[in-house]
Amino acid sequence: MPEPTKKDETETQSAPPPPEQKTPQDGGTGKDKDEDDTSVSTPPADGMSKPAERKDSVWSIGEGAPEESGKRDDSQMSTLFIEKPQSGSVSVGGNITFIAKVEAKDLLRKPNVKWFKGKWMDLASKAGKHLQLKESFERHTKIHTFEMHIIKAKENYAGNYRCEVSYKDKFDSCSFDLEVTESSQAAQSIDIRSAFKRREIKQQEEEPEVDVWELLKNANPSEYEKIAFQYGITDLRGMLKRLKRMRREVKKSAAFAKGLDPAYQVDKGGKVRFMVELADPTVELKWYKNGQEIRPSAKYIFEHKGNQRILFINNCTMADDARYYVTAGDEKCSTELFVRDPPILVTKGLEDTSTYVGERVELSCEVSEENANVKWFRNGVELSDDPHSRYRIKVEGKKHTLIIEEAAKNDNATYSVMTTGGQSEAKLSVDLRPLKISLALEDQTVRLGQEIHLKCEISENVEGKWYKNGQLVEASDRVKLYHKGRIHRFVIASSAVDDEGEYMFVPDAYNINIPCKVHVVDPPKLHLDGLGENNTVTVVAGSKLRLEIPITGEPTPKVVWSRGDKGITDSGRIRAETYPDSSCLVIDAAEREDSGPFRITLKNEAGEDTALINIKVVDVPDPPQAPNVTEVGEDWCVMTWEPPANDGGSPILGYFIERKKKQSSRWMRLNFELIKETTFEPKKMIEGVAYEVRVFAVNAIGISKPSMPSKSFVPLAVTSPPTLLAVDGVTDTSVTMKWRPPDHIGAAGLDGYVVEYCFEGTDEWIVANPELTDKTKFTINGLPTGSKILVRVKAVNAAGESEPRYHPQPILVKEVIEPPKIRLPRHLKQTYTRRVGETVNLVIPFQGRPRAKVSWEKNGSPIDKNHINIRNTENDTIIFIRKAERCHSGEYDMKVEVENLVDKATIDIQIVDRPGPPEIVIIDDVWGENVNLSWKPPKDDGNAAITGYTIQKADKKSMEWFTVMEHYHRTSATINELIIGNEYYFRVFAENMCGLSEDATMTKESALIAKDGKVYKYPVYNDFDFTERPMFTQPLVNTFAVAGYNATLNCSVRGNPKPKITWLKNKVIIMNDPRYRMFSNQGVCTLEIRKPSPYDGGTYTCRAVNTLGEAEVECKLEVKGGLSFFRLLMDGVPPHIIDSYMREVQADKTEGK
Repeated sequence: MPEPTKKDETETQSAPPPPEQKTPQDGGTGKDKDEDDTSVSTPPADGMSKPAERKDSVWSIGEGAPEESGKRDDSQMSTLFIEKPQSGSVSVGGNITFIAKVEAKDLLRKPNVKWFKGKWMDLASKAGKHLQLKESFERHTKIHTFEMHIIKAKENYAGNYRCEVSYKDKFDSCSFDLEVTESSQAAQSIDIRSAFKRREIKQQEEEPEVDVWELLKNANPSEYEKIAFQYGITDLRGMLKRLKRMRREVKKSAAFAKGLDPAYQVDKGGKVRFMVELADPTVELKWYKNGQEIRPSAKYIFEHKGNQRILFINNCTMADDARYYVTAGDEKCSTELFVRDPPILVTKGLEDTSTYVGERVELSCEVSEENANVKWFRNGVELSDDPHSRYRIKVEGKKHTLIIEEAAKNDNATYSVMTTGGQSEAKLSVDLRPLKISLALEDQTVRLGQEIHLKCEISENVEGKWYKNGQLVEASDRVKLYHKGRIHRFVIASSAVDDEGEYMFVPDAYNINIPCKVHVVDPPKLHLDGLGENNTVTVVAGSKLRLEIPITGEPTPKVVWSRGDKGITDSGRIRAETYPDSSCLVIDAAEREDSGPFRITLKNEAGEDTALINIKVVDVPDPPQAPNVTEVGEDWCVMTWEPPANDGGSPILGYFIERKKKQSSRWMRLNFELIKETTFEPKKMIEGVAYEVRVFAVNAIGISKPSMPSKSFVPLAVTSPPTLLAVDGVTDTSVTMKWRPPDHIGAAGLDGYVVEYCFEGTDEWIVANPELTDKTKFTINGLPTGSKILVRVKAVNAAGESEPRYHPQPILVKEVIEPPKIRLPRHLKQTYTRRVGETVNLVIPFQGRPRAKVSWEKNGSPIDKNHINIRNTENDTIIFIRKAERCHSGEYDMKVEVENLVDKATIDIQIVDRPGPPEIVIIDDVWGENVNLSWKPPKDDGNAAITGYTIQKADKKSMEWFTVMEHYHRTSATINELIIGNEYYFRVFAENMCGLSEDATMTKESALIAKDGKVYKYPVYNDFDFTERPMFTQPLVNTFAVAGYNATLNCSVRGNPKPKITWLKNKVIIMNDPRYRMFSNQGVCTLEIRKPSPYDGGTYTCRAVNTLGEAEVECKLEVKGGLSFFRLLMDGVPPHIIDSYMREVQADKTEGK
């Protein structure tokens, strides 16, 4: 065989056979698809390579070497897979299984595995007849196995598949390919026995010339290897690579009128002719072989015939098997040349052979050339030269021998040999020799754990099977089966009780058996390997303990459990249960008193065994005591607690803390890692919201019950300092300070202020007000005249005192005379008008020091204080009339005196009311559809000018009044567009700034709008009686109110005449009280209680009275609140409502000043 070049040798070694994967049924070879056709190796120039290499070196047309994908897979380190599914191939109708394995050593639960086809198709939804997904778990090795079975594959099953596995934040995936090939009908249709008949070797008839190139182009890829062997193609891989390259579309050339054929074929030693036809014969032409220019020689001959250019290659060798191309200018035309070896002939055929089982068999033949490629077949199935195969092929020059070292009965078959130019076959017959037993099995008695060794010897070297009690015994890790020559051995290194029984050996193919008996004896033994140190078993209190102790002994030992001197029976809460291979100690609902040693004793004929087992009952710890909140801040607090009195038998590992809002039932955990200390600082709480906290103790058993909640607490922060601190007044013995509230108050609100002072030159601050003041003004009394003091003010709330606000200068305690001056508000410089029944509340500020004296007069006379209330302060005076009457109208003179200095002011108050009705209304004239009316102004104008009149008409039939004129200023009017034939009455209302008069003046006579013709006499109808005594259609409802927020009571009543409504509280009529407002509109009665206090709670009654009778309804009103901000907050009132309430209370106090 010629030696390949160095380059070819390197390329051949770079293409190892692809990995194989056997399918479960057909045993087919799975192969990985290659990524790049450039990695396909080029065989040696002479094409002489081993058949196995040629067989395994091909995957698909033009695809790369399979080792590249293998290297790529190895470079991707798997994070979860320990075995990935491999690419495979299966025939149409065959079955194949893909397996993925994941190690579960570091996983707490089963990983999630998905199978995909292509990029997105999830195969979980496609499971069925042709696709099955299975999974299993091996507990000893802790490996999850996931399988995908494809059953009766179809051509469209081919493609790329992907397996993904995920566990929490870990992820791994693997891609693999499946190739589905058509069943090779040609291979199945070959009948070797009929094709290779036993005959004398004759010269084979010459076969017609076959173009292998055309065969490969039109053949199925599964038949490439068969065609290569049949026609002597040694470089199938290179040929397929060039086949793929030549299949590419050839572009039309402008330089070549006729190009080279895609490929040429020639026998070794033959001559080949390449011819092209040029479009332009003047173009320079060059020929190349594998990129090297060809020069004329005895081997390469060039010819020119017109436009034709011809290249002859003489005496072709395997080195001429290459790619050729010719260039004409910039154009190129290429082809492939394939050189075929001459066929190999069988010069000496196989001969029929007979032998016995166990004998060495050799089947030999001779071929026409040395080291030729020869294939062996057994019943039409090709035999491989695998080192692990029982068939060995030996080649000595032209002689080829098939060797079977030890023939077996199943070696009976027809064996054949095939070359590229011939074939031969022969039959092999293997018979059995008569069997004799040289050494029979012997009965044995062994101790438990000792070796069982059974041995027999027969006259023939044949396989056999071992049986125990009629059941077939297979070799395993503990059962070893040995066969060497004619000796068969059965070995169990460590015997068990189950190994006792009847054994026999049965030689294959012989109707004979060799029996024996094995008896196993064993003293009793306790197996305590699974228990803890000192045989201690820990159980959680309240749970059931079922302690199973494996026992051994033959015969079965007697088991006795005891605790102290008292035996344990098979019934009760603590009981013993005995089984053939174990004994159980059962404790139902274990208690801490069950802790202690328990003794178990085994006895049988072979001996005795005993052991002490310590039972330890543990429980969760007791709950800690209620925690104490020792310190509170704006959004934090500090809490402490004591460890639980009982740790449950296991050390305390730490604590969990929970908190909740007082009004909520939802607890929130504050720590997710155990706290070792007994103090904790919760944070991020909402200021002003009441909270509670509790503690859980944790040991190795679990979490205790929660402690009792702590006392509720409210995260609060002190306010900012008061603002704008200034001197409001100074006397000989007092200083009055005023200030503004703090800019930031917070959820804790403001309880009051503390005023402190110290004398200049000292550092001792004196509290001026022992009790908090809620006003922003305070007078410090009892100061020595002529001294200087420093003053500061602090704001106080539930969280404590704020930073102080200091007055910037010392204050001299000495009174200063200030002349009086009345600062009359602008709206009082004009006539002050109010309606009858309204409240008059006038505040007139003034200034003057010291001790200004204020006096009032009305129309030059002193004011009657029984009707008009006067209240004077140092800075203002208030004139208050609870319910104004018209008699209160007049000029009020105010005088302020400071020693000999005086200032005066006059206020004109006018109390107005609705006017009375006009004096008389007269019908002056009636003509056509018109009536002329006149009237006199009312005697009482309501202390205000009459602004107009309202005129109404009513048909005498219905007496329904309709307004015809409003805001009419004259005292006479003409009413137009009256209906002829109707008779009308008219009435007139007077109007001033307070509204219409309560009553109207009606004409005494009616005006008839007459019509021509007969006068119609109207029938007389009796009026319908619409009168009705009062009746409540909607009663009062019991109501809860919040102190400081207006409350209303509502009911509805009907009655005719319209009933008079009276409200009562606790059976006392409510009247002349400014805190109550009463409304009645369309029968709906409303009582409004302005900013109620707890004193306003009680029973309220609404009474309706008319001429026909009276009716009453009542309800209860409960007023909640009226306490401090902190108390309201602790009672669960929302902070925003409390804050609004406090602001309104403060405003009322300021207004009251």
